[in-house]
Amino acid sequence: MEKKVYVTNQNDNTVSVIDTATNNVTATVNVGSMPVGIAVSPDGATVYVVNFNDGTVSVISTDTNNVTATIAAGYTPIEVAVIPDGTRLYVTNKYANNISVIDTAINNIVATVNVGVDSYPYGVAVNPDGTKIYVTDLVSNVYVIDTNTITAIVNIGYVPIAFGQFIIPSPITALSRYSSSGKMPLKAQFADNSRRASNS
Repeated sequence: MEKKVYVTNQNDNTVSVIDTATNNVTATVNVGSMPVGIAVSPDGATVYVVNFNDGTVSVISTDTNNVTATIAAGYTPIEVAVIPDGTRLYVTNKYANNISVIDTAINNIVATVNVGVDSYPYGVAVNPDGTKIYVTDLVSNVYVIDTNTITAIVNIGYVPIAFGQFIIPSPITALSRYSSSGKMPLKAQFADNSRRASNS
């Protein structure tokens, strides 16, 4: 059973694909400018990469490691989460102060959820049954979204990041690294090429 790790390389504009059996890079995928957040579809067939400078999401097939589509996401997208049935993506747009809701069947934005002015939404995660989306901002808040509507705002500590899937239990776990220069990988997601749910 082949398992792979997908890592965004922010300053290279690429995604590295690592075979977990050999710990070798087996493919490098060219994506948009400044790839940051990454998520794997529940069936492990698709990887979604947000490109901060381009305002897009690159859609990668895990069978071929090719980009099969590029989706307009919004201004300065930073992080992405996919709901458990794979039908929706939630993308945080940092400097637009909103979240794009994308229908994966048509690869288009179907709703936009606005948060506070100068709040800078950042991290995003989905609960296990897909009924609630949690978004952190860079001020002091967590927004609870029920589909397309904010139902609660929780005030927490200063500059919460929560980058990656931060709700447990969950079938996907993200790893993050930060760099201001060079070619340090920013984030990793695990995908199972047998089309099961991805595992960390």
